[in-house]
Amino acid sequence: MVLNGRNREKLAEVTSIMGGKTRQLAFDVTDYAEARCTIDSFEREVGAIDILVNNAGIQHRSPLENFPEDAFQQLLKTNVASVFNVGQAVARHMIARRMGKIVNIASVQSALARPGIAPYTATKGAVANLTKGMATDWAGYGLQCNAIAPGYFDTPLNAALVNDLSFSSWLEKRTPAGRWGRIEELTGACVFLASDASSFVNGHILYVDGGITASL
Repeated sequence: MVLNGRNREKLAEVTSIMGGKTRQLAFDVTDYAEARCTIDSFEREVGAIDILVNNAGIQHRSPLENFPEDAFQQLLKTNVASVFNVGQAVARHMIARRMGKIVNIASVQSALARPGIAPYTATKGAVANLTKGMATDWAGYGLQCNAIAPGYFDTPLNAALVNDLSFSSWLEKRTPAGRWGRIEELTGACVFLASDASSFVNGHILYVDGGITASL
């Protein structure tokens, strides 16, 4: 397993916790040249990347009419450009081997919207369609490119919403499962898309959302 991050100290800490043969690869996924160079060097000097999970993402909440331009640009770089940068760099090697798995992290916001996060919604819609484009271009080379679209999960990114009692109450009523998702409930979806079990699954957006996209 290879872990990526920009903060070398945090990356080393997580790598230590994971143990085993976990490696760390520190680079900024929003930097196209750095991503390409680092991945090419790793493939050349260490070994093949057979499974890629594109999981970089940030959020910024603000009414759209007052949304800061710099925050919008940062969302585009982190949530969309990173998927292109790393996906393309890794796929070039996968294509040469005629095999590989790419799993992008989309969102329930790929299909829905709510107040205050319009640019985030736009980026996750882009991730979903970029995933379909990857599958369309690369399936013929033996790659499977899919995405997981989580619903509302209790994570640090959603801490403000989790702690908002009125929002949590609304969400529990809005979600057929009646609760926030748990991180471990995403594991099986990722294992499926990264395994041979999904050998004929391509360009698919797998919603793991407690039924929120299925229910009015």
